Amino acid sequence: MPLLTTRTRIATVSALTALGAFASLGTATAAEPVLNGEWAPFTRCPVDAPAMLAADGFDKTPQCVVSTSAGGSIKLGKTTVVTGRTNLQMGIVQNADGTSSVVAPPSGALVADSATVPGGLLGLMCPSSIPVITSLCETLEGSTLNKITATMESVGSPYAFDQTAGVLTDMPIVALPVRIHLENPLLGGKCYIGTASHPILLRPENRTYPEFGMSFFRGDGTSDESGEMSRIALTGATQNDSSFAVPGATGCGLNVGLINAAVNAKTGLPSAAGNNSLTLNDTRTHLAGLNAPGTVAPEAGRVLAENWHSAVG
Repeated sequence: MPLLTTRTRIATVSALTALGAFASLGTATAAEPVLNGEWAPFTRCPVDAPAMLAADGFDKTPQCVVSTSAGGSIKLGKTTVVTGRTNLQMGIVQNADGTSSVVAPPSGALVADSATVPGGLLGLMCPSSIPVITSLCETLEGSTLNKITATMESVGSPYAFDQTAGVLTDMPIVALPVRIHLENPLLGGKCYIGTASHPILLRPENRTYPEFGMSFFRGDGTSDESGEMSRIALTGATQNDSSFAVPGATGCGLNVGLINAAVNAKTGLPSAAGNNSLTLNDTRTHLAGLNAPGTVAPEAGRVLAENWHSAVG
């Protein structure tokens, strides 16, 4: 099998850039390790996952991907939320037939700052024609209970991953099923927009081309033009998806029927495809892999894992 081409690597990075970008909100994780040099961004690469370790370097080639964005916005129905920092990390197993598989870290692929819903509960469900909700709205004026945060979570594995679309624009790159967790003491702990059985399905597309860069390093992360590892960087791209539908909120409040109805009526949910949009700005994606995985076959996965662990400070 020929060595992994630069074009293939670029395609993978671009595709995963979009995947990270469209995880516009995320969940917090425990403290992450500090890695040396060129390995620094790859703090959660799932190098010890069985699928990664089993990659031989011939038929299957393991790689690490991290994609970040400084921020953007998401519009669901009639509500627009400004998003914060995002971070997606995962492994990719490139197959000899041109397909690839995504391997998520044990803690999940998505991590990002929580977003604050503008206007809080007042903006999300007030005013209301429902007397009980009207009374609740009156008590929220000036209250600290008004604040709502929104966190996007994966509710299934990404699929329909298209490497070719990753280097082009205006073509769906991956399908990403998610739900949004709305958090506020009065909403309870199970208030979601989207569910595992009825998720929001994001299909990101590149809107602009990223800038390309490449560097080489040793297994422990030390920069070295003769190193056995390489890192590709794609930076500055803007991505968007305006094709997804959004279901109504469920599980909100102690009397979930009343709160659900108020939230959905004010925010315009459920919302059909074409009425919603997600944009992430200045995405920055890095891919790390062995320069010549075939030379360490059938142990490419094990070698990648050993190199990653050698860089942990």
